[in-house]
Amino acid sequence: MDTTTIVLLLAAIVTVSLVIIVFSQMREKARIERVRKMTAQEDAYNKAYRLLTDIPGQYLTPDLKLLLLKRMEDACQELTALKSDQPVKQWLENIAQTKKQILEKNDQRPPVKVDSPEKSTYIKELLQALFKLIEAMHKAGRIDSATAKKNLKYVLFLVHKTHADLHVFQARDFIRQNQIRKAIHAYHLASTEMGKSRDNPLAMKAVKSFRTRIKELEEMSTEGKMNEESHSKLDKEWDNFLQDDGTWKKKADYDD
Repeated sequence: MDTTTIVLLLAAIVTVSLVIIVFSQMREKARIERVRKMTAQEDAYNKAYRLLTDIPGQYLTPDLKLLLLKRMEDACQELTALKSDQPVKQWLENIAQTKKQILEKNDQRPPVKVDSPEKSTYIKELLQALFKLIEAMHKAGRIDSATAKKNLKYVLFLVHKTHADLHVFQARDFIRQNQIRKAIHAYHLASTEMGKSRDNPLAMKAVKSFRTRIKELEEMSTEGKMNEESHSKLDKEWDNFLQDDGTWKKKADYDD
């Protein structure tokens, strides 16, 4: 075997080796990218599912529920394309069933009382995550601008409602302890929170009701008499604030 043949043979071996190495690296890179994409979509599904199940039932409108289901469904479709070994088919069936219940108005989720700073903080974190999720869906072209704007505004309203919930709970507790001045202050804080959503007629109705309650408490503080009927009525209306049959929702219009 002459020198030229040996050189050509070595060159061929080197070339084949390089091709194998490059091909292996490309396959590994593709595998890593696939795993990354699957992990991202699994995380997206789990985040949307957590928001759907953990956000108190009275806070989630049908529109918000359907948005979360859409994000879960999009993630499932991506996972199917990536040939994920997750139970995607079962997830899609559950999504379809929940969507059907929502559209038929049969998806009932129990309300949750915001009766501690810890609970208020946790719900606020969930709502902030929901806000970011809606923003991301809009940026990715999954929803249009009108849908995004409408739901982002409502989520901000819910954040203010969460803070007001805690102040109302504290006010009730102060009244039970006959600490009227502290109760008045708590209702002032609740009114301030709801006042941050000035373009929401429901929030403005709440502000007016809080002001009425504050006036009643101030008179009670002076006269030393408790209007139990009025107090119970406000409690009931606030507890049903975001319910479909809530008294304030029925009265929430732009006419004063």
